[in-house]
Amino acid sequence: MARAVETAPPGATTDPSPHPAPSLAAGHLFRPISAEDEEQQPTEIESLCMNCYNNGITRLLLTKIPFFREIIVSSFSCEHCGWSNTEIQSAGRIQDQGVRYTLTVRAQEDMNREVVKTDSATTRIPELDFEIPAFSQKGALTTVEGLINRAIFGLEQDQPTRRANKDATAERIDEFIVKLKELKQVATPFTLIIDDPAGNSFVENPHAPQKDDALVITYYNRTLLQEGMLGLQAEAPAEKPQEGDLRNEVLQFNTNCPECNAPAQTNMKLVQIPHFKEVIIMATNCENYGHRTNEVKSGGAVEPLGTRITLHITDPSDMTRDLLKSETCSVEIPELEFELGMAVLGGKFTTLEGLLKDVRELVTKNPFTLGDSSNPGQTEKLQEFSQKLDQIIEGNVKAHFIMDDPAGNSYLQNVYAPEDDPEMKVERYKRTFDQNEELGLNDMKTEGYEAGLAPQR
Repeated sequence: MARAVETAPPGATTDPSPHPAPSLAAGHLFRPISAEDEEQQPTEIESLCMNCYNNGITRLLLTKIPFFREIIVSSFSCEHCGWSNTEIQSAGRIQDQGVRYTLTVRAQEDMNREVVKTDSATTRIPELDFEIPAFSQKGALTTVEGLINRAIFGLEQDQPTRRANKDATAERIDEFIVKLKELKQVATPFTLIIDDPAGNSFVENPHAPQKDDALVITYYNRTLLQEGMLGLQAEAPAEKPQEGDLRNEVLQFNTNCPECNAPAQTNMKLVQIPHFKEVIIMATNCENYGHRTNEVKSGGAVEPLGTRITLHITDPSDMTRDLLKSETCSVEIPELEFELGMAVLGGKFTTLEGLLKDVRELVTKNPFTLGDSSNPGQTEKLQEFSQKLDQIIEGNVKAHFIMDDPAGNSYLQNVYAPEDDPEMKVERYKRTFDQNEELGLNDMKTEGYEAGLAPQR
């Protein structure tokens, strides 16, 4: 019958570090593990109990597992409080390669196989989707059944507290513990995987030195992450920044609320618009005042040509088109004799419906147009404008929507892309002197400016 050393709850510690008995010669420190070897006696050391802080006894056994390697078995017991702890440590170095043991447990005899599981080993049972991560338990010299008992003990530890707090996970953990206990009956075969990057774990082959059909041993080269986990590499080499990394993360920085000047946080994200270019979306949310703002900036430079986009709105589905309106873009709806100038509403990344609703809100909530100071004729015209705009948004009236951006940084989604959209016309044009003046391009000197700065240095 295979031997098993029962393990104590994870997190217990022993003290001190192992020292061989002085009477043993150096060549006989590690004897093959055997119950019949009377000379193989553990070394006893008085040490501190970490539970009651009285002195207990630590027993150290330096032994060698056949067809494996040397290990140190330590066992601590306290006669004052009854607390005990057992663990193993590898007496050798970290191996050149990691090792993975895959055991198919088919019979009750397999439950008695000896297992050495070090701190760095990960234990998995794929059939239950169960895993014990590395460094979550101390090393143990046990059996397959002992590993399962240890897992059950760890799960049952906090169950009384979970039930007292009416935690919803308590019932699910109870159900999982039942499944683990059923594994010990070996009613159906299951797989046990022990993966140790240090290469110091072991699963017994009862047929050694012959091959074990139920056991597959795989040696592999460690990854950089595993090297760092084992302390073999001081720090991982800095990864080269990859293009497009900023597209997958939201940058945050501190700012002040424009309304109440209280500390707030601004989120910024770089977004790639298909068939267009990159834009920067910025959003600020003030928890103190409740003020929210969002703004869109072009991620590129001013284009060589201006852009004029004309969309014929013929269907309600046109309202769902994505739309990027830069700060330099003006908007026109000829059927309503309406024009929205540059910088009004700022930069926006929204849908066509969202922009038209912003236009309606801009008109209806302006106190100088619909407030007490407005004249009846003007109020009637603006109410009529608002009603017609609602009809366009609902798709009951056809209209033309025009975006004119001299900087060429605005965009309206082409739902037929990469084919041409029959209802949308995109024109590129050369900017006038006045448009360049408005964009500040006439006074921008991009060539020969270093010569002009030389006398001032």
